[in-house]
Amino acid sequence: MMENQLRRNIKVVYALAFFHMFMLIVPVLVPLFQSRGLTLAEVFYLQAIYAAFIVVMEAPSGYLADLLGRRLVLIIGAAAHALGYIWLNFATDFWGLLYFEILMAVAVSMISGADLALLYDSEKALAAEDNDHIYSVAHLGFMKSSAEALGALLGGALAMVSFDVMILAQSMTAWVCLWMALTITEPPVTEEDGNGKRVVSLADIWRHLAKGDPILKMVFFALPVYNLATVLVAWLVQPFWDSMGLSLAVFGMLWFAQSMTVAIASKLGYELERRAGPVAALCTLGVLPIIGIFGMAWLSGWVGILFGFVLFLSRGLSQVILVNALNRRIPGRFRATVNSLNSLIFRFGFIVAGPLMGLLAQDHGVAFALNAVGAMLVVSFFAVMLPLILAVRKLLLATTVQSAQVKPGADATP
Repeated sequence: MMENQLRRNIKVVYALAFFHMFMLIVPVLVPLFQSRGLTLAEVFYLQAIYAAFIVVMEAPSGYLADLLGRRLVLIIGAAAHALGYIWLNFATDFWGLLYFEILMAVAVSMISGADLALLYDSEKALAAEDNDHIYSVAHLGFMKSSAEALGALLGGALAMVSFDVMILAQSMTAWVCLWMALTITEPPVTEEDGNGKRVVSLADIWRHLAKGDPILKMVFFALPVYNLATVLVAWLVQPFWDSMGLSLAVFGMLWFAQSMTVAIASKLGYELERRAGPVAALCTLGVLPIIGIFGMAWLSGWVGILFGFVLFLSRGLSQVILVNALNRRIPGRFRATVNSLNSLIFRFGFIVAGPLMGLLAQDHGVAFALNAVGAMLVVSFFAVMLPLILAVRKLLLATTVQSAQVKPGADATP
């Protein structure tokens, strides 16, 4: 009975992720907000406030998921997600949109970390191997990106009818997340505390991150840095398209294509790491986004758009390789907390960089802002990714010298 419920959990996580990311409004979010009277800079200010609210709630939500269970936190997040889109029907100015963003911040902070932790916990309880985890992470990323792609295609078409119709349709689909969350079964606690209760020690988390596996520390910082770059560009692509005079329907089709690129790359991430090795995989993750961003900045029109797909290809790969590298090094008893802390770093970064990029794009043009993001990534490659590559390479060489056979998913992988 429990085994069937745990297997159902895995399917529910995929379904919850799909409907959470099935966002019709995303490909036209900038034009939508501008239709409510916001400037481009104000759109970025609003997103920075959204990120700030997530910063406040992110770590506590992960801690609650570890302490009280994944199911309760996911239900709260799914309810906030549904209520937020209901409210969006009535938001007509900056303050109305701010309330919408606050509800979305509650939803994202509760769901992020808890869904991935639930997936890992359910598989752990089913005695899954490490390879199963990376496949599941890849499939989870595929589901999220596929949902975003399909939502973009439909959202762009509905936006051509009216923004109101698009928002109404979004309001109805948002409630599916709550239905999915209510069907979750809490996985059993099987950690080394041994008393069958959830025990979360902040001191243990600090020791594990600060004094444990050095590769874990590097991955912990690399993941939010590269997430930040892709999210900044995701917010810049819409004004980039708008400068070309493209219609909202084309916005939807382009967002669909970008999201499907992420989805396919999520499926390919495991194969890249397995066939080319972790060092080559990390080099790819470090170089691809730099090529994509500078290509967009330096080449206008459709050629620039094509280079943007290179960035989203790297986004899909990192969602599998770096996310799995982080989670497989974290004990289940505080996995949700660590994922939330990781997301917290990303949100802090966006609070600082988001408004700055909005101002740069508004005052100096989108290409200037893209160049700024590209410069940030070049610095990040040498400061964050290169040390990680060298550390993984050193570990691989050490295991070879010791004649230790490294199996797939062992600690020599990033």
